[in-house]
Amino acid sequence: MSEQMEGFHNHFRLTWNQLWGACSGTGKRPAGLSARQMIMMGLQFCSQLDFHHSIEEQHIFPVLAKKMPEFRKELDLLKQHKQIHAGLEKLEAYLDSCRTGEEDMRREEVKRLMEGFGKVLWQHLDEEVQTLKADNMRKYWSVEEMRRLPM
Repeated sequence: MSEQMEGFHNHFRLTWNQLWGACSGTGKRPAGLSARQMIMMGLQFCSQLDFHHSIEEQHIFPVLAKKMPEFRKELDLLKQHKQIHAGLEKLEAYLDSCRTGEEDMRREEVKRLMEGFGKVLWQHLDEEVQTLKADNMRKYWSVEEMRRLPM
């Protein structure tokens, strides 16, 4: 499970790093992307991460929470989702206003919004994968039970 999750999370890390790089001191867009392409990349990032977390919260975490305290609503992984989504909503709203032409895209504003939830996002991406590693999963699940898990 951790390897599958790591694959999804690496996609989010890659996109984050491309957006972050475009907003940092170099002043260059990643791979020659236009401002519109950067906006769309950011909006896709927000949408995909939201969708990923929705699947986890609706289909994966409830099953894991039956035996694993890390996935219960009152604990860190789900609290992190809420913090990440608060930041995602702000970033998405800003990028959408740039997409519609209501605002001009300012890289420093995108970076400021990303800074608002970046630390918790990266922590979450790492901790979730660690929690799903075999040595931890073996504490709670048999091999047969693992085969039936929704991932």
